[in-house]
Amino acid sequence: MDYMTLREASEKWGVSSRQVNYYCVEGRIPGAVKMAGVWLMPKGAEKPVDKRRKSGDDYEQKW
Repeated sequence: MDYMTLREASEKWGVSSRQVNYYCVEGRIPGAVKMAGVWLMPKGAEKPVDKRRKSGDDYEQKW
């Protein structure tokens, strides 16, 4: 299986390396493993949904 690094995933998904690290620590990326202090994710892994953002009918603009 081919893996990508934290940095490669952050570039692919358009988020910071720190955010990808949070995804890994929280177990939100299936198949992600930490080897020798480095997170590795399967190349085909999909970006997890960002829980910080609301969408759809639940979202109400405040301004």
